[in-house]
Amino acid sequence: MGALKTTWFTKSTFKKGIVVPSLIFILAITFVSSFFPQQAGLYLGVVQEWIFINLNWVYVWVVTIFVLFLLFLFFSKYGAIRLGDNDSEPEYSFFSWISMLFAAGMGIGLMYFGVAEPIGHFSDPTFAALDEVKRAKNAQLYTFFHWGIHAWAVYGVVGLSLAYFTYRYRLPLSLRSCFYPILKNRINGSAGDVIDTFALCSTFFGITTTLGFGVVQLNAGLVELGLMKEAGFSYQVAIVFVIMTVSIASATSGVNKGVKFLSQLNIILALAFLLFILICGPTVFLLGSLSEGIGYYLSQFFSLAFNTHAYEPETQQWFFNWTVLYWAWWISWSPYVGLFIAKISKGRTIREFIGAVLIIPTAFNFLWMTVLGNSATWLDRNSASGLLSSMANRADELLFKFLDLLPAPGISSTLAIFIIFVFFVTSADSGIYVMNNIATNNAMKSPKWQMVFWGVLLGLLSLVLLNAGGLESLQTMTLITALPFSIIMCMFCYSLVKGLVIDDIYYSRAYSHAANNWSGEFWRERLQRILSFKNREAVDGFMQDTVKVALEELAAAFNAKGVTAVVSTKERPTAIALTIKHEQLEDFTYGVRTESKIISEFLMNEENIPGVDGNKTYIPKTYFGDNRIGYNIEYFNKNEVIADALKQYERFIQLSSEVKNELFTDNTLRDPQA
Repeated sequence: MGALKTTWFTKSTFKKGIVVPSLIFILAITFVSSFFPQQAGLYLGVVQEWIFINLNWVYVWVVTIFVLFLLFLFFSKYGAIRLGDNDSEPEYSFFSWISMLFAAGMGIGLMYFGVAEPIGHFSDPTFAALDEVKRAKNAQLYTFFHWGIHAWAVYGVVGLSLAYFTYRYRLPLSLRSCFYPILKNRINGSAGDVIDTFALCSTFFGITTTLGFGVVQLNAGLVELGLMKEAGFSYQVAIVFVIMTVSIASATSGVNKGVKFLSQLNIILALAFLLFILICGPTVFLLGSLSEGIGYYLSQFFSLAFNTHAYEPETQQWFFNWTVLYWAWWISWSPYVGLFIAKISKGRTIREFIGAVLIIPTAFNFLWMTVLGNSATWLDRNSASGLLSSMANRADELLFKFLDLLPAPGISSTLAIFIIFVFFVTSADSGIYVMNNIATNNAMKSPKWQMVFWGVLLGLLSLVLLNAGGLESLQTMTLITALPFSIIMCMFCYSLVKGLVIDDIYYSRAYSHAANNWSGEFWRERLQRILSFKNREAVDGFMQDTVKVALEELAAAFNAKGVTAVVSTKERPTAIALTIKHEQLEDFTYGVRTESKIISEFLMNEENIPGVDGNKTYIPKTYFGDNRIGYNIEYFNKNEVIADALKQYERFIQLSSEVKNELFTDNTLRDPQA
């Protein structure tokens, strides 16, 4: 057994610290959900209900914060930073990139909920007191809200954090990398394994539940077309087998081949399906309602974003079942979708990434939900006599009953089934790819059997849960885990900001003050100083032998010109200052003090840089009478110190001569007791 285990891991790229605990947890949860589905569903349902009732505001706030955070980055100077080296180019064309992130993000959900959600809101008893028109408008509004910017902001935060730290910092493409500014090298230890284990389990459970529920919809569609006799488990086994076979083949061929091709194919088919419904449905009404719907959404944006229905207890259950559940679902899917989006986004700027991830899918979702959803509510009100509303709780069949009300239902239903199938394949193959990526900590190349392993495991466990009735329990547990992960995502935001600030300073920092106007004279002496990391005694010696001598010589020259100048000294920390006294103006002070500075641990461990004896060095740093930030002058000689002090004095005189600066330079305005 031990030899077999050794062979397993030496021939694979799996990381034992991630894969072993993940498989134990996945199999344990599957066992409980399969053999004790009612008990598991009962207890997990109680936990979920408690979270939704008492902590719904957490979901509302964190998702809204993600939206505002990404919008801030989009309009800030950080938006120009590239996800990769400064000269990086995108790996994929814009169309391929959008197609893949869209198909992985929520393609299958659009087919499942395109009709079901608007009809669900339209027919919900919570809004029974409203007239039909108001219910139809609200159905579109709430669907826009749930499938709009908020949903993609959740994916965007994870995807952007991963892409930034992976391609900018050259860290592995794994969630642990997003904690680098906080944990530093500890991300390579057990803390990093825990983070990636959480991501792997969340991804696996999310895809498993989606695969299980989606198979039921495919089964219903095939029954509607007469291609299958009934919605039975044996037929669902066949469907899962076909889906996973194609998904595994696509995943093993790589992102550049299978995943990319299927994503592009599906977006073209989806557009064709959308155009068919737009032409065959109430076209003029749909185009007009799209315009109204976008305007209504924008006007209600902040009200929707912060609303917890605290003053409307009669609508809170609807709020829990839809908005809170959606936010939890997007968060639970974000490790998977975020990882895949990050994988395909190298070379994009942050502004380009945010704009594409937030705006383009949202705009398409609005168009899709308007064409399908508003067609459904219009038909339900005008010609179907409430047929679709009566089927609101049968989401698996609703799309196909809707297509029966349009021309050529056989053709449209066949196209819909094919789109659902391909969307499933694109979700599954990208999911297989992402899970293997997490399990190997972004190994450069893995054996193809690992892709097969994840595909087979997904298919088998989804069928086990489907047959035992445990999918609902698994889905509930996935939604519960979204709460702690939402807090982790907030830490992603903090880490990302910290990284971006350092990034901006690093690339925008100019030469040190000592290098300005340096001609290169005495370069050997300067090289020696650059390679030396000084202790306090060495800097104090520089202060006495160079700074003090220079300032005293300069003070003597001022005094010879009739300008009173004095040099003062202080010990521990050593400080030497030249002060020129004034009556009307503020006194001019040019001083230098000894300051300590912490050295990077990486620099301490670098063998090719001599002279580093500890984690602290000392520098002579200037300070001024007006409390401006000073700078390091450790490379100056005596004449350069004199020249620097004169530059600062010339600046002081120039500013003092301007009337607009009297507030800063007029000494008569000062409170003597201040």
